[in-house]
Amino acid sequence: MRGTRRSTWVVAVPMALLALATVYPLLFTANVALKTRRDYILDRFSLTRSLHWDNLTTAWTSVGMDRYLVNSLIVVAASVALLLLFGSMAGFALSHLRFRGSRAVFLGCLAALFIPFQVIMVPLARVMADGGLIDTYPGLILAYVAQFLPFTIFLMTSYYSTIPGEILDAARIDGNTVYGVYRRIMLPMGAPALLSVGILNALFCWNDVLISLLMMPSAEHRTLMVGVTSLRGQYSDDIPTFASGVLIAALPVLVIYLFFQRQIAAGVTAGSTKG
Repeated sequence: MRGTRRSTWVVAVPMALLALATVYPLLFTANVALKTRRDYILDRFSLTRSLHWDNLTTAWTSVGMDRYLVNSLIVVAASVALLLLFGSMAGFALSHLRFRGSRAVFLGCLAALFIPFQVIMVPLARVMADGGLIDTYPGLILAYVAQFLPFTIFLMTSYYSTIPGEILDAARIDGNTVYGVYRRIMLPMGAPALLSVGILNALFCWNDVLISLLMMPSAEHRTLMVGVTSLRGQYSDDIPTFASGVLIAALPVLVIYLFFQRQIAAGVTAGSTKG
């Protein structure tokens, strides 16, 4: 009994410290965002005595966070939709449709996961510039799809591989075409994985800075995270306003995680078990 309690504490204490280390930066940022510049300069770590909401208003309107938020929503929504469409189709084909080279295609997608974006950054920028896609929504959307599609295909292929082939054979006997099997069988049965992968891709696209900074150089088309990084230079002497921008950018991600944490965990382990 003592051994069980001791083992529980051995796991609980490090997990509690890890949770505290994760939550503290967010609480510290919120505390700084609600301070005045004078209060922050006098004492950075003390609790704010009054809620100074003007910093959030300044970051939202004067800096242009509202425009950056709209840009991020447009790009993330379109990118996730295309990733789920292409990823589910490719996952279905690679898991249940046997064709010459299917194994090589899957291994190629798997190998693409290990290629850092910095390796393909310059060639991608040249291709996008030649196509007139720099500083456009389609250009950034295509860049996100190209970057995160291998991950999506890998998870959807792994998940669809757990679906028995007899179900697909029965659907084909009933007169369904390949497209009919995909639309009527695979999409409904793959809904849990699609939700999980969609949330993960949304977080990846939302938190990205490097790809967006490369593809969207103008201030008008900046995404939210790039806008936050630009605040550091504009408000280097006004840390509360900068912290307000960071807080605005972090809140949507925090809300998504709180409501869909089970789906996120399921997406990481999708297809890891059979049955």
